[in-house]
Amino acid sequence: MRKTVPALIIAAFVAAIIIALLAGRYPISPIDIGKILLSELGIEGNWQPATQEMQSVLIRIRLPRILLALVVGASLSVAGAVFQALFRNPLASPDLLGATAGASFGAVLALLFFPPLSPWVSLSSFAFGVAAVLAAYYMAAKSRDRSTSVLILAGIVVSSVFQAGISILKYVADPYNELQAIVFWLMGSFQAAKWDTIFWPLIITIVCTTLITIVGWRLNIMSQDDEQALSLGIDIAKWRAFYIITSALMIAVCIAVCGTVGWVGLVVPHIARFLVGPEHRRLIIVTAFVGGTLMLLMDTTARSLFSSEIPISIMTSVIGAPFLGYLVLSQKRG
Repeated sequence: MRKTVPALIIAAFVAAIIIALLAGRYPISPIDIGKILLSELGIEGNWQPATQEMQSVLIRIRLPRILLALVVGASLSVAGAVFQALFRNPLASPDLLGATAGASFGAVLALLFFPPLSPWVSLSSFAFGVAAVLAAYYMAAKSRDRSTSVLILAGIVVSSVFQAGISILKYVADPYNELQAIVFWLMGSFQAAKWDTIFWPLIITIVCTTLITIVGWRLNIMSQDDEQALSLGIDIAKWRAFYIITSALMIAVCIAVCGTVGWVGLVVPHIARFLVGPEHRRLIIVTAFVGGTLMLLMDTTARSLFSSEIPISIMTSVIGAPFLGYLVLSQKRG
């Protein structure tokens, strides 16, 4: 069965992109999509060109949103897989070390002074997301106990502090303007996707995922126990910092552009592990493709199911929570 897994994953990935291109409140036929894409590549034919409105919807709205959903799904899923191996905890997720809470606090703070589409909102979110992880890591490094349990506890402390900060900012926000923007941002959305907002998430995701894949064999060892890793010459402190920083960069840059997205980083690594096993050089690549595919399908559903768009965090919770329950029950039967 596992020999056919790559083909099935690629087929699902391509199918999700095709569905996302076709779906939406503004219908575009496959023929028109082909015309528009060929014309963008400089290939002109004798066919009747698509309307300017169709071209604008596809090129400026739908394609950037599709790419951003793929990038965010891949980033959060890869970060979740890294954290689950690093902390040897199947319930580890991208928000474990406070990146989500820190990035959310940064965005909420900026929303009190700037409009929702201002670049300062994304910059503040990214900066506080990275700062939260660095604070958790610094706190754990100052402890006498260098185990992963202390790092997890430090992440819980940092997350709690930033969550309290978010509550304070929501309390003092203007309930008629600022509070509405804050609540909507915290629920997550890809509505603000544009070509210029995709560049850094795409670059950081590609670079960090590639680096993690290249040195993925170390995750295989570090997911066992510290004594075994030390006996094989692995510098635990150095490589733990590497994996945490690369994952934190991916988490922070994605949350900065689309808001809070839960469950994907927790659930997708389990699906990928079921498909290809625990070897992390394969697992990371499969996790990225599966995460991007599922995120794109959920976003397509969120923007197409009703006349008004459903926040993406609602969709991920509706799908992710029952799936996690299924995992728990299936393991119990096993």
